[in-house]
Amino acid sequence: MANKISALVIGGSIGGLSAAHALLRAGCRVTVLERAPAVSGNSLGAGLGLEESVCELLRSWTSKADFDRNSLPLHTEVNRVIENRKANILTHDSSYQHRSTHWSNIHHTLLHALPDQSIIHFHHTVTDFHQAEGSNQVRVTAEVGEKKELKTFEGELLVAADGSMSQVRAKFRPEDNRRYSGYIAWRGVMQVGENPEVAAAVRKAYAGMGDTLYFDIAKGTHAVLYELPEERLNWLWYVNQPQPELQGSSVTLKATEDRIQHMHMEADQIWPPELAQLMKATKSPFINAIFDREPLDQFVWGRVALLGEAAHPTTPHGLRSTNMAISDAGKLGAAISQHGGDLQAALQEYQQERLPQTAKEVLFSRWLGQMKQGLQNPDDPFPWPHADKTMLHQLRQSNMQNFDASKHAFASTNTESTVFPNTSASRVC
Repeated sequence: MANKISALVIGGSIGGLSAAHALLRAGCRVTVLERAPAVSGNSLGAGLGLEESVCELLRSWTSKADFDRNSLPLHTEVNRVIENRKANILTHDSSYQHRSTHWSNIHHTLLHALPDQSIIHFHHTVTDFHQAEGSNQVRVTAEVGEKKELKTFEGELLVAADGSMSQVRAKFRPEDNRRYSGYIAWRGVMQVGENPEVAAAVRKAYAGMGDTLYFDIAKGTHAVLYELPEERLNWLWYVNQPQPELQGSSVTLKATEDRIQHMHMEADQIWPPELAQLMKATKSPFINAIFDREPLDQFVWGRVALLGEAAHPTTPHGLRSTNMAISDAGKLGAAISQHGGDLQAALQEYQQERLPQTAKEVLFSRWLGQMKQGLQNPDDPFPWPHADKTMLHQLRQSNMQNFDASKHAFASTNTESTVFPNTSASRVC
């Protein structure tokens, strides 16, 4: 590329840092604007499952040794039905071929692999952006530091990786609202060394721990379990309930001690003893309210491109959010490399390829979550004990690539009219 394209990236999370790496590889000059004052500690975030194509991108941007050291094989997906706290296997797919890791592991690896740490500007909160008609520049205004002094940045490309409540997306689609799924998720990570006896019991009951992704499905609820690097056990528990009260744009709720104790009692009634003990032994579990948005018909406006959760917020059931963000970055960088200095052609290619793929993934994740939570058919919210092979096959993550949303029913997005299955799990918080 004779003249390097100058690119501004809003957001220094995994999506933004992935965009930075991909754009640098494409020969761009990159500036990342991140509102956080500094890098957060290793406890931030939770577990991730990454598909092989995404793993290859991460290895290419960092190093194979660094990435593999910070991840574990996740070769198998197992879905189990839980009745009276006892499990029976529904599906077993040994071709899953993902890797598990922790959010902070990947974030730190991407950050420290940047060739120049001055690329990322912490404590820079973007307040506005402007692209004049006919101009080849986008101007961004940011508040800097505690004093909130205004500073402007200019670039030929603006990549908005500013999350599911993206201000950039809101400027182009102000009428677009996030959609509450009808349930929340309890999340937790336990260090094996904190309670070796509990960890040993979990590994015995879930014999594939270490390379298997487990989904346990009970009436009107389901849980997820897999192992992370550095001897950590990661779990989630999805609970149907009306939309909780949230502070600002955050989807994370701090769990009170009363809520945690109530969750523990419910776990003892629903889940196999080993999973319930893991939930009870985990320090500081937290709650995420689960949202997504309707797929967009556009990711690019002029020289502004949405990426990651800013473009396609999704529910977690296909393990898609981080995978989609990194894939977006990889495609954007590849398109710019291919088209050289023709930025508009590169952005159109990025949009044309990623729009249909991400829409499919968002809707598959929505449908899978509704199915496992018993929200699609209130008359039969727990069909799994008597499901036939065709229905059981639909539980597998591998169905995502062939998913056709027009052939599947979705539950109401209006939580006021949603019928929540009458199970104890719907009263956890």
